[in-house]
Amino acid sequence: MGLGTAYIHGMKHASGNFVVIMDADLSHHPKYLPGFIRKQLETGGDIVTGTRYVKGGGVHGWNLMRKLTSRGANVLAQTLLWPGVSDLTGSFRLYRKSALEDIISCCVSKGYVFQMEMIVRASRKGYHIEEVPITFVDRVYGSSKLGGSEIVEYLKGLVYLLMTT
Repeated sequence: MGLGTAYIHGMKHASGNFVVIMDADLSHHPKYLPGFIRKQLETGGDIVTGTRYVKGGGVHGWNLMRKLTSRGANVLAQTLLWPGVSDLTGSFRLYRKSALEDIISCCVSKGYVFQMEMIVRASRKGYHIEEVPITFVDRVYGSSKLGGSEIVEYLKGLVYLLMTT
């Protein structure tokens, strides 16, 4: 039913003041969590997001086309939306729970564009967003759902955010 639906379902079961969102297949390695927590404590950030696109970050296991697709999606979104974050399509994040609840209540996307919408809306609402470099490791089992239809949905979502935020 989409990533947004999974976030909403997971948030209903989250206790505490912070929520970590990460891929369950360990493409997002838990070793980065202490750095996320440290960054949040140092800065008071509402969101700490893992980024592949700053010094110290990267991707392991993607072919050139997948790297170009991801990088292109981020450059296009940054150019059009100016969210102040280098990796809008990543999904390894630490949220202050109150911020996550507020932001998610405004989101309409359900698929690939959902991650971008979350950060763009957080930026527009003035939430404090920090970045921590991570290396994303491609999944060992299964395959990405990213294909032509997801790219079209991403572009439609980008235009929607450009018109509404």
